[in-house]
Amino acid sequence: MMRKIEHIGIAVSDLEKSNELFARLLGKEHYKTESVDGEGVETSFFQVGETKVELLQASRPDSPIAKYLERKSEGVHHIAFDVEDIHAEVKRLKEAGFEILNETPKQGADNKIVVFLHPRSTNGVLVELCQNSG
Repeated sequence: MMRKIEHIGIAVSDLEKSNELFARLLGKEHYKTESVDGEGVETSFFQVGETKVELLQASRPDSPIAKYLERKSEGVHHIAFDVEDIHAEVKRLKEAGFEILNETPKQGADNKIVVFLHPRSTNGVLVELCQNSG
C-alpha cells in the first residue's frame, strides 16, 4: 500500500546553482547530498513538511538523468511514493497491469530501496516506489 508522497525528483543541470535557487525558494538549506553511483547521479534533498524535494544531477554522460536532460531539459523527473512492502506493491501493481522497469528493488538515495514504473503505463509520469532499506 502506498502511504504518502515520499519525494518529488527534479532533474537539474547544475546541482550547486539549483541548491541555491531552491534554498531561496523554500527558505531553507538542503539537508543532505549523496552520490548514487549505480544510477550515475548526484542528489540533494530539501525537507518540505512530510515530503522531500530531491534534486538530481547526472554524474556521468550515460546516466538516466543525463539522457532525460538531453531529451526534455530541467524539470520534474519523477514522483516517489513511500510503501510499506515494496515486494507486495510490485506484485500488486504488476497484476493490475502496470509496467515495472526493475522488478527487483535496487539501492537508491536516502537509505531507500526503489522500483520504478514505466511512464507509458502511468499517464507519462515516472513513478518510483520507495521503502526504507534499514
